Formats: sequence, C-alpha cells, structure tokens
Amino acid sequence: MRQIAIYGKGGIGKSTTTQNLTAALGEMGREIMIVGCDPKADSTRLVLHGMAQKTVLETLRDEGEDIELDQVLVKGFKDIRCVESGGPEPGVGCAGRGIITSINLLEQLGAYTEDLDYVFYDVLGDVVCGGFAMPIREGKAEEIYIVASGEMMAMYAANNISKGIQKYAATGGTRLGGIICNSRKVDNEYEMIEAFAKELGTQMIHFVPRDNMVQRAEINKKTVIDFDPSQPQADQYRTLAKNIEDNDMFVVPKPMETDRLEEILMEYGILG
Repeated sequence: MRQIAIYGKGGIGKSTTTQNLTAALGEMGREIMIVGCDPKADSTRLVLHGMAQKTVLETLRDEGEDIELDQVLVKGFKDIRCVESGGPEPGVGCAGRGIITSINLLEQLGAYTEDLDYVFYDVLGDVVCGGFAMPIREGKAEEIYIVASGEMMAMYAANNISKGIQKYAATGGTRLGGIICNSRKVDNEYEMIEAFAKELGTQMIHFVPRDNMVQRAEINKKTVIDFDPSQPQADQYRTLAKNIEDNDMFVVPKPMETDRLEEILMEYGILG
C-alpha cells in the first residue's frame, strides 16, 4: 500500500487534481482510498458525483464515538473509497485536529485493508499548522506530491511545503516524489517549474495543461475520465497516474532561500 499526500497552495487545484488522478488509477484497476483533509469537505465530491458526504467529525458529533466504518466511508467512481475528515464548528477548535482524529479512527475501524493499493491524503493549503502536517509528521504518508503552477505564490507555497517535508523526513521517513504542475498558462511555465523542481532536487512528475474540459466535467459533478474518457485531458491524467505509479525518485527536498526563488521567477518570467 502506497500512502500519498497531496499538498499545495490553497486554490491551486489539489482536490481536482487528486480526484482526476485517482479516477485514472481506478480505471487501471487499482484499489484506492481518498482521505479528505480539508474542513470544506470537497476532496471527494467529483468521485461521488456531487454527493455531500457526511464527515467524520460530523458523524462523531451526531452519533458519539461508537460508529461503524460504513458511516464515514462511501464508495464512488471505480469503487474509490471516500472519507472526509471535516472540521470543527466554525470559530471553535482546530481544524488540524480533525485530521488526526479521522486518521486514528480509520485505523481503529480497519479502513486500511490489505487490498488497498493507494491511500491519498488531500491536505489543506500549507503545512504551517501541526495538524495539517500530520500525514507527514506521523509518517502516515510516505510520498508527497506538491501541486504548483508558475504563479509566484504557488511556488512560494511549494517551497514552504518542502521545508516541512525536510523537517519531518528524518523522523517520519516521508519523501518528496515530485511537483505536479497544474498549469495556469503563465509565461514559460513548463521551463520555470522544471527549473524550480531541479533546484529542490526533485522532478516535475507531470505538466497538466489547462483545459476547460476540467471545469465542464466539474459542472457535471464528475472527473474528466468519468465524464468523457475520450477527451485529450483524460489522457493527461492517465499519464500523471502512470508517472506516479512508475515513479522511483523520492528525495528529501532542498528548499531554497527566498532570494534564489525570486531569481528563478525573474529569470523565466522575463524570457521570450
């Protein structure tokens, strides 16, 4: 079983990328569980065709601690197993604690079965909060992929996340598997992210081009592969899935100083 966490700046497309990626792996016959680690609980809605899944924390609040696995785990497209951690009531408590509670509960309820090929953790934003760093801090996720783009703040966030991975690598054994570029059509974006990844000591695992088909599928509450498997964008997610399946480059990243990051941004931002 490979346990993979997907990180990246808020709004960069982590949940969309994760769900389209897992749809491609599901199409390949892999057994998958997605654990949504975002209080918005939107990490599984495309796989579940728009169903608003009841979160672990909601279930615990409503039912108490004596619950069954099928109360918090629902199967979607290609039998992908879906769990949403959820969060505390607005203005009360720490959302990061919800992740810890959820993963511990899933372990107690036997969700991590031997037939699983992959567990994906779709994690909110940056790793500034210990709770959100939990999948890597506790060694739950052995592989990390960072979703980024050629936008300045997305690269800043990716560099920050690399600092978190570096910090916890020694104790948790987690490693960075690469950068997924979710393109925003920034000038020289492919070259910029390649250079950025190389500076971190990793790779760009795949460049996902921007295509309105992704939004069209989302409006229909589906992943691209589920909505129209013949689309070229579906093949992009298939390639990403294959690249991750075959990946053998796992590193402790070497995050850069801000000055060096800005040099890369300047260098590629003014080309051509």
